Amino acid sequence: MRSSRLVSILLLLQTRGRMTAAQLAEELEVSVRTVYRDVEALSAAGVPLYGDAGHAGGYRLLDGYRTRLTGLTADEAEALFLAGAPGPAAELGLGSVLAAAQLKVRAALPPELRAHADRISGRFHLDAPGWYADAEEAPYLPAVADAVWNGRVLHVLYRRWAEPTDVERRLEPYGLVLKAGRWYVVAGPGPRTFRVDQILELAVCDEEFARPDDFDLAAYWAAYQRDFHDRLYQGEAVVRLAPGVRLPRAVEGRTDEDGWTVATVPIESVERAHGEFLRLGADIEVLEPPELRSHIAATVSELAGRYAKLAQRRGNEGADGGD
Repeated sequence: MRSSRLVSILLLLQTRGRMTAAQLAEELEVSVRTVYRDVEALSAAGVPLYGDAGHAGGYRLLDGYRTRLTGLTADEAEALFLAGAPGPAAELGLGSVLAAAQLKVRAALPPELRAHADRISGRFHLDAPGWYADAEEAPYLPAVADAVWNGRVLHVLYRRWAEPTDVERRLEPYGLVLKAGRWYVVAGPGPRTFRVDQILELAVCDEEFARPDDFDLAAYWAAYQRDFHDRLYQGEAVVRLAPGVRLPRAVEGRTDEDGWTVATVPIESVERAHGEFLRLGADIEVLEPPELRSHIAATVSELAGRYAKLAQRRGNEGADGGD
């Protein structure tokens, strides 16, 4: 709607300062001509909005002008209160700040939008961590967050998986990411990713650092996840699955004459696949690679022999008791 777009232009200029017509058009996903018409409408309505020509030109609001309009729709008000994650905010030491901010926003909303916000808060609760993962203790999280915000260098003792496990690192923290209930700090040089709960000791330095202007935390994390999954599944296995066993997502298979599904699935390693596939018991048969098939066959043979000996021993004990 045009009214919503006019408010969006006003709020963009209020929060970002000078913007060109092209920048506004890209932000609002409209044509430059539409932006021109909207700016004229705002000016006609008495909004002190000025346009400067030239290379460094653009539209801006008169210095000191602020609007009290929020431009919130019902859906936006609902989303705002749904996005308020009290758990992560409390971990960052911002629980009371978030509560106060939500209270102020709620008080500023019109009655109808306030009712929408109350309804969404009472009917939806976000709990990010998985069921089978214990809560990770990250005592240094507030200190890391403060260093991220203030651009302070950190010296940490960090525990990693490879030997030597405990290493000292100098970090220039660019940003924090919460993934599946676990906090990660993205830090230079590199940048690289570190688990906050694996920081054993931490010292905040007086030394400041300059965060790269072109660093995009969301873009970095998306690329990091893609690279992680590419490295995670570096092999493949051909398997037969019994009827009723579901294939992983994005994996297609064919049904053979016995009603079993034959499919090629990605695997991290032979050892990892060995453990995962054994969980399916007799509902899976590995066709390839040969080393994985042999590994599973050897394990099944060993288990069969062990249980056979146990059954024989119990049978002998029963026979002795009968005498």
